[in-house]
Amino acid sequence: MNFKQSGKLKAVTFSYDDAVTQDIEFIELLNKYNLKGTFNVNSELLGTNNMLIRENKRIAHYKLHKCDVKGVYEGHEVAVHTLTHPKLPELPDAEVIRQVEQDRLNLSEIVGYEVVGMAYPGGGVNNDDRVAEIIKNNTGVKYSRTTTCTDNFDLQNNPYRFNPTVYHLDFDKIMQLGEKFINMTPERQQIFYIWGHTYEFDYRSDYLAKFEEFLKLIANKDDIFYGTNKDVLL
Repeated sequence: MNFKQSGKLKAVTFSYDDAVTQDIEFIELLNKYNLKGTFNVNSELLGTNNMLIRENKRIAHYKLHKCDVKGVYEGHEVAVHTLTHPKLPELPDAEVIRQVEQDRLNLSEIVGYEVVGMAYPGGGVNNDDRVAEIIKNNTGVKYSRTTTCTDNFDLQNNPYRFNPTVYHLDFDKIMQLGEKFINMTPERQQIFYIWGHTYEFDYRSDYLAKFEEFLKLIANKDDIFYGTNKDVLL
């Protein structure tokens, strides 16, 4: 069952990028609260290990191995993040298609079902109308998420440039929006869409615990549909 078929007017979904090893612990947390997420994977970067400098700290950015992807994300959704994480607006049309469609085909083979979702890779200007139209007309992708937050729950007209509600480490805002979402009685369907990277919980020792407070707040409500991006958007 998807959101449209559920008869409910409110839905919550999560989206996390890069297929890093921190996803494993985070998925255990989602499962603890009966929540669903979508995890966006660069298939040609699987198994690579890097360190990032964030907030003056060295943060592990270790990618899952190909053989682990299906098991780690069981019960959730795997989606496209391109083969190698380029900024798509800077690429010619043919390379946009290759980066997206070949990643989709690779991931479909790995997980054993047709992958149809996507999140744009890279910060800053990581998508535009040209790229969205290329993807819509030349790949099997059915939706793609940006990194531009709306701070609201309204449905959107263009699933190929779908804007999330909020970034997961904006703790004050996410709790305020969570309270608002729980208490609202909408007349039309509304979506609370949270995005981030699980390695960002390593920035501070209390970040994951703080985020769990949000999960406790938003989970297990009878009037809310909980699903993957595909379940909610399509």
